[in-house]
Amino acid sequence: MSANFENKKQIVEEITNYAKQAKAVVLVDYRGLTVEQVTELRNAYRKAGAVYKVYKNRLMKIAFDACGMNFKTEDLEGTTAVAFCSSDAVVPAKIAVDGEEKYKVLKVKAGYCEGKYQTRDEVIALSKVPSKEVLVAQLLGLLTNPMRSFAVAVSEVAKKRA
Repeated sequence: MSANFENKKQIVEEITNYAKQAKAVVLVDYRGLTVEQVTELRNAYRKAGAVYKVYKNRLMKIAFDACGMNFKTEDLEGTTAVAFCSSDAVVPAKIAVDGEEKYKVLKVKAGYCEGKYQTRDEVIALSKVPSKEVLVAQLLGLLTNPMRSFAVAVSEVAKKRA
């Protein structure tokens, strides 16, 4: 077999590994971004524990089909980059939508989250979900609020009697 075929086979295997481990995958159209902007975007993904890569659309289609991620044909046309994240399902969507707002030329195409295909609008909606840390803090606040209110009420009653 040719070296080119073996190289493509390795790339498909790499994409497949990323996709199998990922909680979320987001496809973006990066046409029009400068090298500095792409580097900035890639660093944002890396800092958040995600991977941002550019592969040939045909190789991504082969790998995603092998993983059961059936993206639409139009999702894998034109200039396409992909972001994978295995730790937090919201991270790729959040960074992609932030990048879309910041750079104006970046466009979210579609995504896959927890085994479910997501349209562009669903990816944008997912990006609005607070991070896991914020959700935990909000839950703790809700759980401790009744106790805190009770303690304040008891304290006020004690102050009035004194």
